[in-house]
Amino acid sequence: MSDQEKQFCMRCVMDTAASTIVFDKNGECNFCKLHDGMDKNFPLHGDESNLLPGILDGIRAKGKGKKYDCVLGISGGRDSTYLLYLAKTWGLNPMVVHFNDGWGNPVCGENMKKATDKLQMDFKIVTSDWRESKDIKIAFLKASVPEMDLGTDLGIATTLYSVAAKEKIKTVLIGNSYRTEGIMPLIWSYMDGTYLHSVHKKFGSMQLRKWKPEEPGFNMSLYNIFYYTVLKGIKTIPILNYVNYKREEVGGLLESELDWKDTKGRYFDDLYHGFMSKILREKFNVDFRKTAFSALIRSGQMSREDALEQLNTIQGSEDPKIISLAIERLGITEEQLNEWLAKPTKNFKDYKTDYDIIKLFRLPIYFLSRLNILPPIAYDKYFYT
Repeated sequence: MSDQEKQFCMRCVMDTAASTIVFDKNGECNFCKLHDGMDKNFPLHGDESNLLPGILDGIRAKGKGKKYDCVLGISGGRDSTYLLYLAKTWGLNPMVVHFNDGWGNPVCGENMKKATDKLQMDFKIVTSDWRESKDIKIAFLKASVPEMDLGTDLGIATTLYSVAAKEKIKTVLIGNSYRTEGIMPLIWSYMDGTYLHSVHKKFGSMQLRKWKPEEPGFNMSLYNIFYYTVLKGIKTIPILNYVNYKREEVGGLLESELDWKDTKGRYFDDLYHGFMSKILREKFNVDFRKTAFSALIRSGQMSREDALEQLNTIQGSEDPKIISLAIERLGITEEQLNEWLAKPTKNFKDYKTDYDIIKLFRLPIYFLSRLNILPPIAYDKYFYT
């Protein structure tokens, strides 16, 4: 689809490349409406929400008498490193956890080490089974769907929940902010464990480990989510939604305080994203920068003109060296890759998922997300994008 054929939102840079986009009479899209709704749910008064002190008190109360009061996921990128910095200033005592599936950017590895050392925080790395991680990625390439990194996303989620369950910690903090990342269209980034296993069963070459509460592997079905969130009472809080997060200002702060280094690429804390970005752009007409830039536009941190100009360039993470590295690490040939990429595009609806069950439980999911038992963005993503 050419730019002439696309319809762009008049407010942000989302367009009809996201097939579920809807425009109102003023030409504004449903993603802008979702952003405005979240502004009402997470109102700011100066630099933070009035709700933040109570949330922090609740985290401390649940962690009273324990070594850690929360689990904090970190990648070494800007958002999670800033969350780590804030946790220290708030007086929290997190167990800092990183999920390693073999694709981490070395720059981010150094960022994590320097930040946790300087802030004197305990740091735990959970490493996946490389054979499983690689086999899942190859399966999703063969499946011809855009969720090429679903294994990593689910691996992060299961790791944070399992560490929290093992340490009897009731709160998981993640460094997501709708003001800087936006809400990804569901058709680009559907996520559930049944989907992963149905794709892997059809295209994978090995058997994945079965679920254990403290060693979950790549298992995150609705039952597993119910176990961690309801039975174990673990809440996931995207706490950056409660602060006035200015992305560019934060970069300077982290550089001066923690000797943090910018990877110079969106989502480039994971090297696979360079490889993934090229395929998404060329095969699926998907550019994740659109959601992030749109969020920055809505929150007054970027001009629409600057965003459109940057979208006309190819991300630096699509370095030919990174592409070659990904092919080598996957253990495939360029001929195999080109054969898979030539297949017609599909999406999550072409495979077995829990989507029908999720729709059936829409009301409980709404209440769980509003109570922060599930991330608040979960309901909006599954039902409005």
